[in-house]
Amino acid sequence: MTNLSRIKILYIMMAITLFAVGIIQSWNVALTIFNLCLISSIMSLGINIQWGNAGIVNFGVMGFAALGGLANIIISMPPTQNAWDTGGFSIIIGLGIFILSIFLSIIIFKKSQFNKKIKYMVSFLIIISGYFFMRLLVDVPIEKIEAIEPAKTGYLGGFNLPVLISWPVGGLLAAFSAYIIGKISLGLRSDYLAIATLGISEIIIYILKNEDWLSRGVKNVNGIPRPVPYEIELQSKEWILQTSKILDIPIPELSSIIVKLSYSIWFCLVLLIVLYLLEIAVKSPWGRMMRAIRDNEVSANAMGKNIKQRHLQVFIIGSAIIGIAGAMLTTLDGQFTPVSYQPLRYTFLIWIMVIVGGSGNNFGSIIGGFLIWFFWVQAEPLGLWFISQITSHISDANVVKTHLLENAAHIRLMFMGLILLLTLRFAPKGLIPEVKR
Repeated sequence: MTNLSRIKILYIMMAITLFAVGIIQSWNVALTIFNLCLISSIMSLGINIQWGNAGIVNFGVMGFAALGGLANIIISMPPTQNAWDTGGFSIIIGLGIFILSIFLSIIIFKKSQFNKKIKYMVSFLIIISGYFFMRLLVDVPIEKIEAIEPAKTGYLGGFNLPVLISWPVGGLLAAFSAYIIGKISLGLRSDYLAIATLGISEIIIYILKNEDWLSRGVKNVNGIPRPVPYEIELQSKEWILQTSKILDIPIPELSSIIVKLSYSIWFCLVLLIVLYLLEIAVKSPWGRMMRAIRDNEVSANAMGKNIKQRHLQVFIIGSAIIGIAGAMLTTLDGQFTPVSYQPLRYTFLIWIMVIVGGSGNNFGSIIGGFLIWFFWVQAEPLGLWFISQITSHISDANVVKTHLLENAAHIRLMFMGLILLLTLRFAPKGLIPEVKR
């Protein structure tokens, strides 16, 4: 079977499955799953270009997604004027000094003629000095800002711009972080790189949880603006009332469906743009070079290719895509909750999407994103039905039966393992394998 046939069959089957969910459960549920599948697919595309096309192991998915979510706050939330008057600019100056100290240490390390030991020592002293000078400037303003109505604000807020701007900004924020991380860690071997990116992801999320002045920490930021209308606004529209009568759908349900469809249009547009650009990149000479580096770094290096520089490019591109998806996810949720980013859980879920779909194939990553997220969401009702069937002959008062029914949600972990095992056994290259040119 050709890859084109696989794509057609799998995509049609996925569409039929989502359509069936709409009929059996509800269209609201089907559209909710569809929107999350779209975001998951974009994240898996980001990992696919790193791992599938360049062989870079990135376990820092949730860190870059969290930075994308942070962009929603910085761009779309209104500024807290009292916080800015109290010491917002002092914090900006302090952060700028620390960032400049990092860049200054890099320049000195590259341009100076000292031996490596002295270079490392000088760079370390510059960064440490910049850090302590930053703390000297920001510590007192941070305490004052976090004390300003902590139940409502207690943070700087944002620029009050349209939320759609936060999506590319989330990508830029993740790309900038990836540049810094990549310059430090991309020289490591793949297994060490995986551990380093996972650790850095944890650090990013730890900072977002504890720096209340930036993101309110564990108190969360609610009420993030939408790029689509609110349900309550739609319910007063005359055309909604008429459509509700014609389709015989309650007005609240119809308004919710329209809002979710509006999100779907935006998410589909972003997915198609990302897919189009990645397909151009993969089929270009640059894409062939990246696959050559992935397959044999020694030979590519012998041909004069700068391996670390090319890896840095791909690392930045993939992380930017993940950052965009993270910003989209926060927009869909309407709130930024740092505690929900769990690297040890969701990072590997995204990796399963890439492996099952087919690493090195963008269409495979998309179907992997849809398939895995669908089963992740539907595993609980399916597991509940399965347990109910196998324990139907047991009394409802039985302790074992009660325990199994109460923990049906955990069967999703078994589902993920089963899907991964079956894929590795019968389709080791994924459902839609990479096309060898």
